[in-house]
Amino acid sequence: MVGLSPDILLRAYAVGLFPMAEHHDDPTLYWIDPEKRGILPLDRFRIPRRLRKTVRRQCFEIKCDSAFEDVIRLCATPADDRKETWINEEFIKLYVDLFEIGRAHSVECWLDEQLVGGLYGVALGGAFFGESMFSRVTDASKVALVHLVARLKKGDFTLLDTQFVTNHLNQFGAVEIHRSGYRQLLSSALDKTAKFHREIEGSELESFIQSTTQTS
Repeated sequence: MVGLSPDILLRAYAVGLFPMAEHHDDPTLYWIDPEKRGILPLDRFRIPRRLRKTVRRQCFEIKCDSAFEDVIRLCATPADDRKETWINEEFIKLYVDLFEIGRAHSVECWLDEQLVGGLYGVALGGAFFGESMFSRVTDASKVALVHLVARLKKGDFTLLDTQFVTNHLNQFGAVEIHRSGYRQLLSSALDKTAKFHREIEGSELESFIQSTTQTS
């Protein structure tokens, strides 16, 4: 993918494609168009009971877009639960470029002034394409996801694309849909006007929590 630019990347997202590399050291990016696509339905988002308590305790300081490149680099770093990642230097450069033009965002969990968890993704119309998340402290990435969804709901987003469904995402209500159904949802979302809110009031967060389904 020589010459891949932010504009080309956004056009690819708009038709249902996303890029990946085979592994961290691979300089080549490939377009992925899975037959089954993972999404998190925003109107059926679930929060496990224990996590709900953690979010309400405000264990972390939540920031958005304050350390985007740090988030993506930490997502690229192998961890105990993932020995290999696909995020290479070309990938990082592209998404930092998207961030600089306001198309990519991060949600970050800070503890004692240290970045301990977070996620990042791309916003286009009413769709948000979640790319990756990381956690250095228990529940940090999960709390970041709750805060992401709260902001997406506030900003009138209609689609949260997770690319694939994992056990981590299952507990929040992630589902797989066929490529054709995904493209219909994507087309509808791209016609929407949405705003990514970096800030959210405590009362807004509590109302969002109360509106979600609670699981054990």
